[in-house]
Amino acid sequence: MRAYESIALGIPEILLPKTGTDLAKWAVIACDQYTSEPAYWEKAAVFVGEAPSTLRLIYPEVFLNEPEGDKSARIARIRETMSAYFARNLFDSSEGLVYVERTTGGKTRKGLVVALDLERYDYRKSSTTLIRATEGTIIERIPPRVRIREGAPMELPHIMVLIDDPAGEVIGPLAAATEKLEKLYDFELMLGSGHLAGYRVSDRSLEDGIVRALSRLVDPRAFAAKYGLKEGTPVLLYAMGDGNHSLATAKTIWEKTKEAAGDLSLVMNSPLRYAIVELVNVHDEALAFEPIHRVLFDLAPGRNFLEELKSFYGGKVRYEPSCCLKMMKAAVDGQSGPAHRVGVITPEEYGVLEVEAAGSNLPVGTLQNFLDIFMKNKGAREIDYVHGTEIVTSLGEKSGNMGFYLSGMRKTDLFKTVILDGALPRKTFSMGEAWEKRFYMEGRRLG
Repeated sequence: MRAYESIALGIPEILLPKTGTDLAKWAVIACDQYTSEPAYWEKAAVFVGEAPSTLRLIYPEVFLNEPEGDKSARIARIRETMSAYFARNLFDSSEGLVYVERTTGGKTRKGLVVALDLERYDYRKSSTTLIRATEGTIIERIPPRVRIREGAPMELPHIMVLIDDPAGEVIGPLAAATEKLEKLYDFELMLGSGHLAGYRVSDRSLEDGIVRALSRLVDPRAFAAKYGLKEGTPVLLYAMGDGNHSLATAKTIWEKTKEAAGDLSLVMNSPLRYAIVELVNVHDEALAFEPIHRVLFDLAPGRNFLEELKSFYGGKVRYEPSCCLKMMKAAVDGQSGPAHRVGVITPEEYGVLEVEAAGSNLPVGTLQNFLDIFMKNKGAREIDYVHGTEIVTSLGEKSGNMGFYLSGMRKTDLFKTVILDGALPRKTFSMGEAWEKRFYMEGRRLG
């Protein structure tokens, strides 16, 4: 792989389905979406039918709670299907970056598919590497993903990584040059998820421009001045947007590969050193940061959530019922000051929690700190993290459940917050609603 080590960038050999493949059936939404809505995945399966599809190459997380035997069988089928697709010569392969345009709701998000060097990535909260996590990594979520990726012949990314490029110098020139680029695909995504188009970036002058623009962002003096930091502060160039646990899985396998090799010179050119991702500018006008809400399923009998929350925070908790969903949302979305507000949805009512002196910078951290303890003490059967007001409301209103509505964060605050405070509480924000997430499209051979 041609690589630019100073900016942790590789130029990958991309796999795409051959001409004639039904791309609407090939491309499937990220596996960590619709985790409480099996009906979505059932519709996807019906739509795909027997056609070649990434649906058979991924493990939708809605099924992660299935029995161990079923998990093993599903993973085996994924591997078998990958091998079968290669045996059928389903893919075309070519070296180069891919410029991507994703249109949803009348807005077009622009991205660039690249390979990132896992040597420059560390998902721990205290990380100072060039590539960093933006939210807490749930370590126990990595092993199941390792089982899927380890030994697999190819990777398919749903990972989106952010760059802070106010002038739009990295991706902007590609948007202006689409008429000169080779169009790779252009089609409507399944189940109303918008439109996707991709273009090959094979022109070395365009590639050189991308490298120069990223190199300017990584310049230590410019970086320190940009964020008002001391010179010498470790540079953050790439911040995780979506797919944090998938990139952490790739990193885990890479570290295991190095450990097993002993002699690092034997593996430093391995394809496992890199992972393909889509870069997106945090300033892209079509990129929206949406809150990720919480739902507790089957609250344990006899437990009083509010009293336990008050005990956890030393009594500095108030709760007020709301007349309706609209008023509850207004109280949460319009909050200001040091106290943190979280909306509550139960089968009986809507309400607003307010917590003072919570010890967290964001309301989501205030809530999550307690939920971690509540779930550890078996306060509910399960917790899920969901996108959109409609789904958190419908699930929270079901008997035995409780939903939590959260306000969003400003996307322009992300980089400086991560630089100064480290990774945010997990599931702090989502880049758009579930249906706007990245679809699996490009692949790369791993072995």
